[in-house]
Amino acid sequence: MKEQRYYYLITVQFLGFRYHGWQKQPSVKTVEEMIYKTITFVIGKGTRFKILGASRTDAKVSAQEAAFELFLYEPMEDTDAFITSFNRNTPSDIRAVNITEVDQQFNIIQAPKTKEYVYLFSHGEKNHPYAAPFMANIIDHLDIELMKEGAKLFEGRHYFKSYCGRANENKNFEREIIKCELVENKILEANFFPESSYALHVQGSGFMRYQVRLIMGVLILLGKGEVDLKFIKESLKEENDYLIEYVAPASGLHLNTLKFD
Repeated sequence: MKEQRYYYLITVQFLGFRYHGWQKQPSVKTVEEMIYKTITFVIGKGTRFKILGASRTDAKVSAQEAAFELFLYEPMEDTDAFITSFNRNTPSDIRAVNITEVDQQFNIIQAPKTKEYVYLFSHGEKNHPYAAPFMANIIDHLDIELMKEGAKLFEGRHYFKSYCGRANENKNFEREIIKCELVENKILEANFFPESSYALHVQGSGFMRYQVRLIMGVLILLGKGEVDLKFIKESLKEENDYLIEYVAPASGLHLNTLKFD
């Protein structure tokens, strides 16, 4: 007889600067590892459970809204108490926001979802060191208006092989970008941030490895005058053979929203 399982969707926030990404890995500290250790302590060592994340963020990438699914073999008696205990025992740079019970039909990986990544950056002069975990700092002067124009070229359905880390020939490189917009930073504010900073908002149903950081990297090259708008247009065509090597620094990237359709 198949054992009954209970399923919970948990939304979390984390600052990724001191973590080697989401996924549990040997010999390095990751967000998943810290969450796993916290849950083990909260529900009791020896209690069987499993967690599965919705997104595998890279090292130093942060999240305003991430999620994971918790699988248990006994029902949770008090979900509010679980969240309170989780936040009391997890590191200060990880926080659980809410918990929702779901059924066995829900699959956090396959469930239709919309993600928005935000990339924060400044340019022109050196930032206060305290800003380093939150935004990239490009010392060179950038043509922001040209970068805004370039960002809009990524909207729609395109061929993103040039914007995929470790691409292989069997992968489907077509992706649809719902929104790609560069605006002034209104996401995060601090008195040690530079007077002006910017945010690239990229929204879609799914992204390939390094895709957003490679998009940001090309926009930085555009702002420096090292590529032009024609280069971006050509790089999104299936017949292109461009190799984009500049990956924007990880610390500017934030998983801003995660919505399950």
